[in-house]
Amino acid sequence: MSLNQSGLENTEEVQSGASVEQPSESNNEETTTPVEGLAVPAAPEAPASEIDAPAASDDAVSASDVPATETPVETTSSTPAVGSSQLKRGDLVEGVIKSTSPTQILVDVGTPNDGVILADELERLNKRTLESLRVGEKLNVYVVNPQGRDGHVILSLNRAAEEMDWQRAEEFRQNQEVYETRIAGYNKGGLIVRFGRLRGFVPQSQMSADRRRVLGDQTPEEQWSGMVNEPILVKVMEVDRARNRLILSERSASRESRERRKENLISQLTVGEVRDGKVVSLEDFGAFVDIGGAEGLVHLTELSWQHVTHPREVLQVGQDVKVEVISIDTDHKRIGLSMKRQASDPWDTVATRYEVGQLVQGMVTKLTKFGAFAQLVDVPEIEGLIHISELSDKRVNHPREVVNENDKLTLRVVKIDVKNRRLGLSLKRVNSAEYLDQDWATSFGGDES
Repeated sequence: MSLNQSGLENTEEVQSGASVEQPSESNNEETTTPVEGLAVPAAPEAPASEIDAPAASDDAVSASDVPATETPVETTSSTPAVGSSQLKRGDLVEGVIKSTSPTQILVDVGTPNDGVILADELERLNKRTLESLRVGEKLNVYVVNPQGRDGHVILSLNRAAEEMDWQRAEEFRQNQEVYETRIAGYNKGGLIVRFGRLRGFVPQSQMSADRRRVLGDQTPEEQWSGMVNEPILVKVMEVDRARNRLILSERSASRESRERRKENLISQLTVGEVRDGKVVSLEDFGAFVDIGGAEGLVHLTELSWQHVTHPREVLQVGQDVKVEVISIDTDHKRIGLSMKRQASDPWDTVATRYEVGQLVQGMVTKLTKFGAFAQLVDVPEIEGLIHISELSDKRVNHPREVVNENDKLTLRVVKIDVKNRRLGLSLKRVNSAEYLDQDWATSFGGDES
C-alpha cells in the first residue's frame, strides 16, 4: 500500500470490495471506533460514479465478485506487549498521550523513543476529535515506521481505526453476528455499505428477497438510488485484508432476523387477534402476509367465503389487508391467518333467510361423478350440492347428462346444515306436488281466495 508520511492510504478510487473512508475537516459526522477515547469521523460519501465493481455471480459470492486493489496492503501483525522495544511496521499498539501541540502529538508506546502523530494527519481530523486527544488518554495507534525522523516512531490514528475495523470484520465473520449499518452507494453488481471506516460489498445475489423483489429491468441507478442511506442488516461472508476485500450478505442476515422476529411475534400473539398486514407473496395454496416483522399464511380456504381457485383472484402483492390469527404453532414457528373471518359469515344469512322446501336461483359451478355444485345467486359465497339422485326422476349416470357448468337453474332447498356448512339442493323436486302448498303460500302470502 502506498502511504504518505502519516500512514494514510493514497488510493482515491473506492474499490468494490472494502476501502477506507478518509476523514475531512468539514465533515462533523462521527463514527464510534474501537480506538479507546477517540471518535474517528466518517468520510464524505463517494459518488456512485467512483464505485466500480463487476456484477456478482447469481449463485454465490466468489473471489471474482470484487477485484483486488492494485497496490498490496500490508497485513497487520499481532499487537506487541507494552514495554516492548521491538515494534514493526504494521503493528497495532496501545499508547498513552504524553504531549499535544498544533503540529504533533507525542505518544508513549513503551519504547525508548516516543511515537509521534504528525501534523498532516492531525489536519485531517475534525475539531471534536482533536479536542478528545488529551494528555494521559489511552489510544490505539498503527505503526507506520518504527524508525522515523529524529528517531521517533511514526504513528497513525486513521490506520489504527482501519485495522481495528478489519479485526472486527473478521470477528463478525467467525461469530456470524448480524451487523446493522447503512447503504453508502451502489454499482452495477450490488450495494456498497459501511462497516465502520471500511466499505463492504453486497452482491445482488446476496440481497434479501424483499429487496430483490423490487428489481426490474431498470439500470442500477434507477433501482437502487433511492436506497442510499437506508438501514441494512448484513452478515460478513468474506474478509480478505490483503486484497482489500470485504463481502457481506443481507440475505443471510434477513433470514436470521426474520426467524428472530417471528419467534418474538409468536410469543406475543393470541388466537382470535386481528392484525393489519401486507401481502408479501402469493402461492398456489395461499398467501403469505407480513403482520409486523413476521409472515403468516392465509390458506386458500381462508381467503374468502366465496370459492377461490388461486389467491391472485382476490389479492395482489403489496396489498394491505386485515387478518385474524386462527392458529399458532410454536414448535414449527407457523402462524395461521384468515381474511374471510373478518367478513360477515354468509351462513348466518342462510340460517335466517332460507328454509327447507324453499325455491332458490343457483348457477352450476362444478360437475362431479356424484353430483353438481351450484352457487346461490343471492348469496354467491355459498355453494350447495345437487346430488346425482336429485337431478332427475330418470336414472342419471353422470350430471353432464342433465346440466352443464354455468347453467342458471331454479332449485329446491332440501337440506340446511349450518353447523357443518352444508346445503342440499334438488332439481327434480322443483315441480314436486310435495311442496305445492308451500309454493302457493310463498307466492300468494298464504291468503285464500
